[in-house]
Amino acid sequence: MPPKDPEGAGREGRRFASNRPKPNRTIRRLVIWYRRNAAVTSLVGTATATASGAASGAVSVAGSMAGAATNVAGSVLQPLVFDPLRRLQQGSHTGAAIDDRQRLWVAVDGMGGDHAPGPILEGCLRAVALLPLRIRFVAEPEPLRRAVAAMGLGQELEEAVQRGLIQVVASGPSVGMNEEATVVRRKRDASINLAMDLVKKGEATAVYSAGNSGAVMAAAIFRLGRLAGIDRPAIGALFPTKDPSQQVLVLDVGANMDCKPEWLHQFALLGNIYSRDVLQVKRPRIGLVNIGEEACKGNDLCLRTHPLLAGDERFVFAGNCEGRDILSGDFDVVVCDGFTGNVLLKFLESVGSVLLDVLRAELPRGRRGKVGSAFLRSNLVRIKKRLDHAEHGGALLLGVDGVCVIGHGSSRALSVVSALRLAHSAASHGVMDDLHALGKGSAGVASTCG
Repeated sequence: MPPKDPEGAGREGRRFASNRPKPNRTIRRLVIWYRRNAAVTSLVGTATATASGAASGAVSVAGSMAGAATNVAGSVLQPLVFDPLRRLQQGSHTGAAIDDRQRLWVAVDGMGGDHAPGPILEGCLRAVALLPLRIRFVAEPEPLRRAVAAMGLGQELEEAVQRGLIQVVASGPSVGMNEEATVVRRKRDASINLAMDLVKKGEATAVYSAGNSGAVMAAAIFRLGRLAGIDRPAIGALFPTKDPSQQVLVLDVGANMDCKPEWLHQFALLGNIYSRDVLQVKRPRIGLVNIGEEACKGNDLCLRTHPLLAGDERFVFAGNCEGRDILSGDFDVVVCDGFTGNVLLKFLESVGSVLLDVLRAELPRGRRGKVGSAFLRSNLVRIKKRLDHAEHGGALLLGVDGVCVIGHGSSRALSVVSALRLAHSAASHGVMDDLHALGKGSAGVASTCG
């Protein structure tokens, strides 16, 4: 056989050299992309398969490089970036069996909400499977029967009832979402009233409703009563911060449109106990929503409230909190009047969807844009959920003599599960014991702060 042409060998070498960078460049791009998007952990297997395929199709040198890239991709993507919303929605449940002896009874207003009773019941069925709860579901029999049939929940509901996880309690005509709050006085057998009565009688440790928030608050005051030393209950909502592991409690977010300085002082006391007991913050930092950091700034309400908060040694007052600092993580609790708080809440609810729309509009067009969107989709959805307060399920009504969680009017099954987890957390951490102690120790707060 004649010897090989040296020029041919050169051509073969050049062909080999030209082929070698292709798999290497592809893998390198994947590694760079994954490093910037470490949360996309579901693509680890795809990256590994791609690297393995490139290695098998190349010579030993290219194979070793592809294998190294595979190891790098695996090491970069292996750590899971936990999503705080997912923790809130899924808790610490790991599939272990729930001890039925540890289950707590929770009363649920099955007729509260825009989509009740079907999605509310569906959320309750999910909750008893995930959480150590038993639920007394209060609803009108006929609407409940129709919803169960329409959603195909009959068998699941029957099994839950037989296991003693759900008990259906029949109610009278419910309170509509557009009715006045005072209607709870006339509709004594409404689902929200009966649910509150279950807590009052000790047959439930907490109550949840996604119904008319004004009616829920009125029913809680009439049926459960206010805590001693607390003039007005407040609705406390959890807002996300830039720190995924931290949340800030904002109250009031809608219960009291016009407030007095002593009411904001009481909100700070309530928020301090809730943040310490339920959110497990050792020394919550309290802030007052204002237009500036200086004590001399703000309207008359802020100017009169600041010295009350600064002079109370029962909590850590961190000063005024400007709007841009609410989500900074520098505060654990911020207090404001219900008008300001509700504006903040509604604004935050819109941020997630608006941000997602902006990012979609700014993504490049064509094939590259579609590929980029495919990689970013799960990230964008998580960003939206993290910023959308409605995804957190509900807010705690603080200041009444019982654990009461108010859900978003548009709540569906997932939000119901999150709200019931919030109710269980508050009921199981002994927050009511500390709130009762606060009332006994501060019976004269209202009279001394005026």
